[in-house]
Amino acid sequence: MDMLLNPLNRRHRLRHDIPVVPGAFPLVGHLPAIVCDLPRLLRRAESTLGSHFWLDFGPAGHQMTCVDPDAFALLRHKDVSSALIEEIAPELLGGTLVAQDGGAHRQARDAIKAAFVPKGLTQAGIGDLFAPVIWARVQAWRDRGDVTILRETGDLMLKLIFSLMGIPAQDLPGWHRKYRQLLQLIVAPPVDLPGLPLRRGRAARDWIDAQLRQFVRDARAHAARTGLINDMVSAFDRSDDALSDDVLVANIRLLLLGGHETTASTMAWMVIELARQPVLWDALVEEAQRVGAVPTRHADLAQCPVAEALFRETLRLHPAVTLLPRRALQELQLGQRRIPAGTHLCIPLLHFSTSALLHEAPDQFRLARWLQRTEPIRPVDMLQFGTGPHVCIGYHLVWLEMVQFCIALALTMHKAGVRPRLLSDVEKGRRYYPTGHPSMKVRIGFS
Repeated sequence: MDMLLNPLNRRHRLRHDIPVVPGAFPLVGHLPAIVCDLPRLLRRAESTLGSHFWLDFGPAGHQMTCVDPDAFALLRHKDVSSALIEEIAPELLGGTLVAQDGGAHRQARDAIKAAFVPKGLTQAGIGDLFAPVIWARVQAWRDRGDVTILRETGDLMLKLIFSLMGIPAQDLPGWHRKYRQLLQLIVAPPVDLPGLPLRRGRAARDWIDAQLRQFVRDARAHAARTGLINDMVSAFDRSDDALSDDVLVANIRLLLLGGHETTASTMAWMVIELARQPVLWDALVEEAQRVGAVPTRHADLAQCPVAEALFRETLRLHPAVTLLPRRALQELQLGQRRIPAGTHLCIPLLHFSTSALLHEAPDQFRLARWLQRTEPIRPVDMLQFGTGPHVCIGYHLVWLEMVQFCIALALTMHKAGVRPRLLSDVEKGRRYYPTGHPSMKVRIGFS
């Protein structure tokens, strides 16, 4: 940790009477420690400075971070805005649901949400569409014998998302290339010159948006077709509020982004945990054999409690979204502190996912905490999907994908007489920001 903090900046300072975490570097602030060792940074800050402190996110500025459980309520607070997200990543997230509040958010969400509820996903045949794609991928892993797991789950998720859009197989390489260039906008310096990441990322975004507009036109021309994109366009066109196609295109692009990076990370961690703990694998195989086939409807997911528990516990212990930025619109009482209006806030989801105040034995991977529960799933149990008005619209889609993947993996590998095994160090090279994920070098063998 000490190597990730600036040894020349250890003086204790205050902003609005709240301490600033020492060790920020010029230009990049605390980003090295946030990216590489966020859990220890949060624990150290809490133990030395208390529950409220400032973190320096470099180009994104200072954000007041609160590890008091009261901070979770900020996700539902009427005087807390998500607009800061658009200011931090305008090229990627401008005009999307995650960066909007109030009426604009409700309008856009109401216009497309019907396509993402279980009934809409079942009517669109999403489970039937995904199942053969997942089968083919895990069978390829079995035949190869070992894989670099995050790269593989990332490619699988892209293929699933592209299948939602009806992209022909021959066009997939071009989409892969443009998508990788689009992701450069996450870290692109604000210098718009030929050949630099900002220019390439913007060009890729414009290319993708042009393709999405064609998808929208095709959906309108063939209104009788089914599928998620067609259903989104149909629901959008039936909405009471007149919205421009720019809103629809931006949120389909958000589906492409949000459905890939975070879901691929969770899927990779699930395989890692199955490899680390043979008892988990045995329980999943037993369930998969009992079920006998990959479920394709949400009504079938109740038959797969072990797969669902594996998904939820992985998301809790290895959250793909570790931090959420917000802005206080009015003065707030947060824990024992008064927070001035206009303050940039950081809500540390990673801290709450692994907090002893919220979870028994939080550092242990326990399926029993889900399998033996009698009460309904609480907002804090699915905090990775947000809560209140900004709860993730793709929650039911991801739930379906993950259970399908678990059952397909167990059936395929067990039939071949193999199981997942770790071939490399999991902790070395893992990342926590802007999304949390294992190292790209983690390898899984099947033997």
